[in-house]
Amino acid sequence: MGRRSVEFNASPRPTLGVEWEMVLVDAASRDLAPRAAEVMAAVDREASATGPRVTKELLRNTLEVVTGVCDTVAEVAEDLTGTISAIRRVTDPMGLQLMSAGTHPFGRWDEQLVTPDERYAELLERTQWWGRQMLIWGVHVHVGVNSVHKVLPILNTLLNHYPHLQALSASSPYWTGFDTGYASNRAQMFQQLPTAGLPFQFGGWGEFEDYVDDMLVTGVIDGLSDVRWDIRPSPKFGTIEVRVCDGTPTLRELRAVTALIHCLVVHLDARLEAGEDLPTLPPWHVQENKWRAARYGLDAEIIVDAAGRERLVTDDLTEWLDRLEPVARRLDCAEDLALVAGIPQRGASYQRQRATFSRGCERGAPNPLHDVVDSLVQEMREV
Repeated sequence: MGRRSVEFNASPRPTLGVEWEMVLVDAASRDLAPRAAEVMAAVDREASATGPRVTKELLRNTLEVVTGVCDTVAEVAEDLTGTISAIRRVTDPMGLQLMSAGTHPFGRWDEQLVTPDERYAELLERTQWWGRQMLIWGVHVHVGVNSVHKVLPILNTLLNHYPHLQALSASSPYWTGFDTGYASNRAQMFQQLPTAGLPFQFGGWGEFEDYVDDMLVTGVIDGLSDVRWDIRPSPKFGTIEVRVCDGTPTLRELRAVTALIHCLVVHLDARLEAGEDLPTLPPWHVQENKWRAARYGLDAEIIVDAAGRERLVTDDLTEWLDRLEPVARRLDCAEDLALVAGIPQRGASYQRQRATFSRGCERGAPNPLHDVVDSLVQEMREV
């Protein structure tokens, strides 16, 4: 039997699709509420033929809001806003709040209910303790690519920008009531699952097909969706899917990171079209950058080239925002890309959460982590 081929359904243009994971929080206790099935059933009853698009996830406290195929970040924002409005019409009367972050500040993984689903049951049976701890949420951004031959070169070079995206979106400093010392504890947790974490840097599509074939033959995966890399090809949709980012508490931040990802992919595509060889980092540098961004967030010193040169991630980001500005204008997302610069100015979510906790401690709040949840819930209302 020959090697299985993986057909990539190339996208004629660099379309966008976003998946935004969010959780249900009880308005009184601030704890996670396992009522996603009720919410989804009610939302479905009022949905039109084209939406809203809300899907289930591993845990019963989680909703995933999914856009249709969009051409601009503005379309993404409009799509998500409409769906979230439909959800709120259901959740508000139920005494439920919406929140998005990489983790819940004090939620306990061992108290959460799992969504009834054969695939989820199989995942937990296999992964056991680590699988049951996946009390984490993120944002996934798809960008269309018009040739299978571009997918892996773009993916490999996107890894150079991993720490920028991780630092900007880091929103998971707390875990089961403790400050982990990390800006993104989610990044460290998720990579414990089989086939999760950083992707391999393949030289061509054939090598990727070999990998998929080996994983299927040996029973590591049952299908491509079981390859849970932080950045992965999505052959079915003809996209590269960037799964680096923690759950973003605000639509403003989601627009910012979506615009940055969109611009980076299109920029790298153009360089390939011009005949350039795209720069890559050795895997050990990529791995170190991921850890530094997860640990230190916007204060991370990252490795920016194969020679080992280092820069503060925010300094490198400023230079890239200038470089990508013409691309953003072409993609009609210049205002969205400009929002990226505001994240370090305002403070990334992990910084805002810690500041809220400190203020709660100073004023003698009974449970300062409740203040953190309240702040995340309020930020989500900015949608």
